[in-house]
Amino acid sequence: MPSDFRIAVFSGDGIGPEITAPTCRVLRKLQDLSRRFQLHFEDAPAGASHYAKTGESLPAASLATAREAHAILLSAMGDPAIRYPDGTEISPQIELRKEMGLYAGLRPVRIAPGYPTPLRLPQDRVVDFMLVRESTEGLFWSMGRGEVTPDEARETLVITRETSRKLFRQTFELARQRSARQGRQGRVTCVDKANVFRAFAFFRDVFKSEAAAYPDIAHDASYVDAMALKMVSAPWALDVLVTENMFGDILSDLGAGLMGGLGLAPSADIGDTNAVFQPCHGSAPDIAGRGVANPIAMILSGGMMLDWLAARHGDAALAEAATRLQAATDKVIADGATLTPDLGGNSDTEAVADAIISALESGWS
Repeated sequence: MPSDFRIAVFSGDGIGPEITAPTCRVLRKLQDLSRRFQLHFEDAPAGASHYAKTGESLPAASLATAREAHAILLSAMGDPAIRYPDGTEISPQIELRKEMGLYAGLRPVRIAPGYPTPLRLPQDRVVDFMLVRESTEGLFWSMGRGEVTPDEARETLVITRETSRKLFRQTFELARQRSARQGRQGRVTCVDKANVFRAFAFFRDVFKSEAAAYPDIAHDASYVDAMALKMVSAPWALDVLVTENMFGDILSDLGAGLMGGLGLAPSADIGDTNAVFQPCHGSAPDIAGRGVANPIAMILSGGMMLDWLAARHGDAALAEAATRLQAATDKVIADGATLTPDLGGNSDTEAVADAIISALESGWS
C-alpha cells in the first residue's frame, strides 16, 4: 500500500506559479514511476498578489493548511511594487518561519558537471557542502520592530540558548547523515563574528557545548569574513557550516553564485515538526508571464522535501525518488541542450521540466 503525504502548496507571486506547476508535475511523475508513495497537493493562497486582492498576506486558513500538512512546498514570494503601509515588502515565507518555528535553514551548495560556476576548480576537487542558517532569530528577529527617529535607526540582534541548541543538534545530525552517505568523517564549522560581538561569542560557546555530544563529527569555528573568502578560494574543503540568520542570508547567495546562479539553488526551512521547501530566488516580476523562468531550484527543493519526508517517516521509496530526481536534473544540466536563458539556453520553463521527466523515465528500472 503506497504511503500518503499531504503537501501544502504556496504558488507564490511573479514567476512563482510558473515554476510551481511544472514542479508538481515532476513530483507526480516520480510518484507514478515509484508506485510506492502518493502526494496530495493542497493549495494555500498567500503572498503579495493575494494581499493586493484581499488585504491578507498569509490567511489563517492557509497557515492552518500548512500546519496540518506533512510538508510545505513554497514558491517564490513577494513583489517590490506591493508593500505594507510601512514600506516593507510582503514576505509570508519569513512569517511562516516565525509562526512555525522553522529555525534551521538548509542551503546546499553543490557543483556538478555542467553547472556554470565562475570558479576554476581543480579536476580532483568536489564541491558539496551544506550551509545551515538559523532562520527565526539573529538580526531578522527585529523585523518590524526596528526603532527609527530622524537622527538614528536601531535594529536588535537576538540569539537564544534554546534555539541555538536545537539548531546545532539539527546541524550535527545532518553532518552525521552526510558522513554515513559519503563514507568519510563529517565536519561542522560554526561561522560567526565572536571576536567583535558578545552575542556571537555566546553563539560559539553554545556550539562548543553541543559539539561535545557528537564525538564522531569534527568541529571548528570561523569568522564570517574568513569563511566568505574560503567559500571562494577552497570550497571543496567545506562540509557543513552553521551560522546566524543575517550571515546565512548573505553566504547562501554567495553559495548560489558559486553554483552558477539562484536558478540552481534549492532550500529548506526546518523546525521540530514542520518544514518548508522553496527556491532561494525571488519572484522576478520582470520576467513573469514570459515562460522563461528556470524551474530547477524549485524542482530540487521538491527533491529536498522528498528526502526530508523519507528521513522523518523512514520511507525508502521517497529517499530513492529524491536521489533519482537529483541525478535526472544533473543529467539535464550536464547535457546542456534544454536550459533556460539564465543558464545560457533558449528553452522555456515547461521544456526543462519535460527534459527532467524524460531523464527520470529513461533512468527508471
